[in-house]
Amino acid sequence: MTDSIAARTPASNASSSADGYVGDPAVRAEWDSRYADRQQLWSGRPNGALVAEVAGLIPGRALDVGCGEGADAVWLARTGWDVTALEVSGVALERAAGHARDAGVDVRWVHATLTEAALPPASFDLVSAQYPALLRTPGAVAERALLSAVAPGGVLLVVHHAGMDDRQADESGFDPGDYVWPSMVTALLGDDWVVEVDVQRPRVVPDGGAGAHHADDLVLRARRLR
Repeated sequence: MTDSIAARTPASNASSSADGYVGDPAVRAEWDSRYADRQQLWSGRPNGALVAEVAGLIPGRALDVGCGEGADAVWLARTGWDVTALEVSGVALERAAGHARDAGVDVRWVHATLTEAALPPASFDLVSAQYPALLRTPGAVAERALLSAVAPGGVLLVVHHAGMDDRQADESGFDPGDYVWPSMVTALLGDDWVVEVDVQRPRVVPDGGAGAHHADDLVLRARRLR
C-alpha cells in the first residue's frame, strides 16, 4: 500500500528467522512476492503528506513504520533525522538499504512487524506511518504500538487513503474492516495527546508507482504532551 507497508500478525504465529526477521513468515513471504514481481514497486520519492507535515519540525529520532523501498526513510535522513525504518519484506529492505547507500545516508533497518519489533517505548520524536496495512485486533495492539513509540513532545503522523475505510469487502479478499484506519488511532488518544491535524485533503501524488490512483488523503498528526 503505497510507499510503505507494515503488517500485524498474531503473536502466536511470530517467529525469528536466521536473518533476524521477527514476525509471521507467511506475511513476509506475501510481501516479498509482491515486491519481487516488479523491479520497483513505488515511486522512489517521499510521500507528499510526510514532506508537508514534517516541514516545521525540528529533526530528532524518527521511526518510519513500513518503509517499503525506503524513499521516506532516505528523505528523513537527508533532512537531518536519525531514522529507524521498519519493514516486513526483506526484498524491500534490500532495495531500501541500497537507496540509502546511494544517497550517502545512514538508516537503522528493522526487519519485523510493528507489534513484534520490540521497539523501545517513548523513544521517537516522530513516528510516521504512511498508508500502513496494519491488521486490527480486539486489543488494538497495532494502534497502541504506534502510540507507545512516541516520545513525550513527539509527533505521530498517520496518513491513509480516504474512502478506503468504508468500502465493502470485495472478491479479491480485501476487507477494510480488517485494517487500522486513522480514526481508530484518534479514538485511543487520551488527555496526554493533542490533535494538531485531522483532515481529508487532496493527495500530493509522486509520479509513478503503485497507489497513484488514490486522490485524497486522511491525515492525522498528533503530539504527545507527556
